[in-house]
Amino acid sequence: MNLNIRIVLVNPSHPGNIGAVARAMKTMDLSNLYLVNPKSFPHVDATARAAGADDILASAVITSSLVDALKESRLVFGTSSRLRALSLPTLNPREAAQLIVKESQSHTTSIVFGRENNGLSNEELELCNYQIHIPTNPDFYSLNLAAAAQLIAYEIKMATQHCAPATTAGEPDLASAEEQQLFYLHLQQLLAEIKFLDLKNPRKVLSRLKLLFNRAQPQKNEINILRGILTAIQSKIR
Repeated sequence: MNLNIRIVLVNPSHPGNIGAVARAMKTMDLSNLYLVNPKSFPHVDATARAAGADDILASAVITSSLVDALKESRLVFGTSSRLRALSLPTLNPREAAQLIVKESQSHTTSIVFGRENNGLSNEELELCNYQIHIPTNPDFYSLNLAAAAQLIAYEIKMATQHCAPATTAGEPDLASAEEQQLFYLHLQQLLAEIKFLDLKNPRKVLSRLKLLFNRAQPQKNEINILRGILTAIQSKIR
């Protein structure tokens, strides 16, 4: 089964963890590794911890921002060791794996892992459609980055054994993460022009709007319609 899945690591600080994630990926037939501003890579520790998954490291894509790493992605899953006060649909790894396998047969699907010390920021989770939460001991919930990646990769591997090949006939053409981000920037520009945003805390409204549209998973033509409406409003008020 051909799956288009990206494993995205945001600001990994320990090169050994990058190598360990590469090893976890290769054991479960995943190969697309994206690194957002890694502190130190390439590095001998990454190679050592990869334990033979050198091809994953060699083909890793390095980007300067999470937005760049998510280009072409139709669905984005953000991982978190703790539940956030965000109205983002939350799945456990097994539930997420079923959806990831189904969607990644026809669309690029990304799974985002945060920093070793404090995970993903709320702003980064706002770029995601779903949150993956790994149930753990509430008194000791911190998982090593590679361990979390291995667990989710295993669930994806198991899900491939029970998922029927997807058909693209009649499937909606979802907007990519990049197209949604351009829409959010356009929306922010208009809301600022009509003075709808609270200049002291503009992110409060924008965060809610991003979560709303991420849950809706708009199609490409729907995003185009929305941007057309924004452009028409701007032409009237200028």
